[in-house]
Amino acid sequence: MERLHRRSREHGLKITPQRTLICQVLLKAKDHPTADDIYQRIVRKIPNISFDTVNRTLITFSKIGLTNVVEGYGQAKRYDPDLDVHHHLRCIQCGLIIDFHHKEYDNLAVPEDIDTQFTVTRKKVVLEGLCGKCRSG
Repeated sequence: MERLHRRSREHGLKITPQRTLICQVLLKAKDHPTADDIYQRIVRKIPNISFDTVNRTLITFSKIGLTNVVEGYGQAKRYDPDLDVHHHLRCIQCGLIIDFHHKEYDNLAVPEDIDTQFTVTRKKVVLEGLCGKCRSG
């Protein structure tokens, strides 16, 4: 929660009960939730919160560096509160995303021709395939 307070101060954002709860729920999530997932978890505690508030807050959180957006690959955006270097395994059948660490992937060199055309700010490897449940089912 310290990160929420620090980033909010740096960006001139008020600490509201809604933002605080959204951040708490996001930080507990290990499933790379969508905005709707977060909304469903929060609406039980704050019945009058709107989906739009949750969605806009998550977008703001990603802009100020509180969470990363995991591209939805044609599906809804998913959010990842783990800002440490890591990579993802993504099931192409059920959409499950699993974090993994691999030092060699952390240190991938950016090809020179890309480096001259584009400033790379973050590198992440996404391996796609079938998770254990989908593979056996």
